[in-house]
Amino acid sequence: MDSITQSYFENLEVEDKDAQFEAFNHIIKATQVEVDWAYEVWDRLKGWLTDADNHRRARAAQFLSNLAISDPEQRMLNDFAGLWEVTKDPKFVTARHTLQSIWKVGLAGQEQKELVVNHIIDRYHNGANEKHYTLIRFDMIQGLKNLYDKLQDETIKQIAMELIESEEDSKYRKKYMSVWK
Repeated sequence: MDSITQSYFENLEVEDKDAQFEAFNHIIKATQVEVDWAYEVWDRLKGWLTDADNHRRARAAQFLSNLAISDPEQRMLNDFAGLWEVTKDPKFVTARHTLQSIWKVGLAGQEQKELVVNHIIDRYHNGANEKHYTLIRFDMIQGLKNLYDKLQDETIKQIAMELIESEEDSKYRKKYMSVWK
């Protein structure tokens, strides 16, 4: 890892919120493409998924989601369950940030894509008792759309359409469908 990237990881821990925010944005930008330093931070980020600090949990989840494309050892296949748990974080903003980025894991390969899509399908059908569930469903539909836009996999679009059609409330069905227009 180059010294600049290393300094961004260090700046995530400083008191200055502006420096933290700048560091976060630089790491997010850097991890939008494949990097060769993913495993230098992987275990630390994995540990942060259960940290007492919700900011660390959110950052770790977003960074690991992005780093899935830089994972030739396919560690994500074993670590995905821990990442998915953060989508159910007690701090809703942490859960939501994670859910909004987890689709990126699906860019790492066929198995990772199936893992993401299957978890979304299951939660869409079985999570109706969750607090803020309509927002969660919206984020999952948006994640499928983002994945579809990157991969152009018609199966993903078909799955999203079936999920949307299964929504009983026409107001929300319309809202979810707006993502695909």
